[in-house]
Amino acid sequence: MPYVIAAPCVADYSCVEVCPVNCIAPGPADPGFAKAEQLYINPALCIHCEACVEACPVNAIFETKALPEPWKAYAQINADYFTQAAR
Repeated sequence: MPYVIAAPCVADYSCVEVCPVNCIAPGPADPGFAKAEQLYINPALCIHCEACVEACPVNAIFETKALPEPWKAYAQINADYFTQAAR
C-alpha cells in the first residue's frame, strides 16, 4: 500500500528531500511550490520505503490502510492531485 500525506501536513518539504523516487509533489521545480500548503504522494510511484514517514516533522504521513478515520479521504485527495495535474 502506498503512503498518503494527510491534514497535519505543513509543507516543510523534508519528505520531498528524502524520497528516492521523487513521488512527492509539489517539488522545488513544480509550479506552486513556494505557495503550497499541502504536499501529496503519487500512489502509482510510491515504493513504500518509509523514508518520508521518518522525515515528516508533524507525523502527517500514513500507510493508506493505517489512515486515521478523520483523514481517510486523503488517500483519494493525494491520488486526485496527480490525476488533475495531468490534465
